Amino acid sequence: MPPDFSLPFVLSVAGAFLTSSVVAYVYVWPAVREMPRYEALRLLAAFHAFRFLGMNFLVSGFVSSELISDFAYQVGWGDLIAAVLALASMAALSWRWPIAVPIVWIFNIWGTIDLLNAYYMGITRIGNPGLLGAGIYVPALYVPLLLVNHGLAFRILWRKRALEQAA
Repeated sequence: MPPDFSLPFVLSVAGAFLTSSVVAYVYVWPAVREMPRYEALRLLAAFHAFRFLGMNFLVSGFVSSELISDFAYQVGWGDLIAAVLALASMAALSWRWPIAVPIVWIFNIWGTIDLLNAYYMGITRIGNPGLLGAGIYVPALYVPLLLVNHGLAFRILWRKRALEQAA
């Protein structure tokens, strides 16, 4: 275990994952699985359009000055790229571009890897969640919501459909 291991923080993250999963299973999945594919994917991508908030990890005072700058840059820029890809996915799906589904795949893969990388870096290079300062809500609440959302999008992407449903 890392020297700065924080059981309360880990339990908080685990609780957020559990709650996000239950809410998604009970309320979100029944609704989105009945929606036309493009509409469901566009709705799920919309939630990720707010990932520009990760840029706050680069704002002085938002996080501790002791936070490793490499972590802050990877989180900030990775999230900004994910937000741009989410917006591109929404546009492509709205305008029925022929490459809409591949764009959503790229966004979903990038977004998932970015979040998992941030957790990995946080565990292996940060340790002390207190260094995240005001940004502690991001891995403790927002990231579990985002990862569960990516899971829903993957389920929709993997579903086989003979014809795309109209909006």
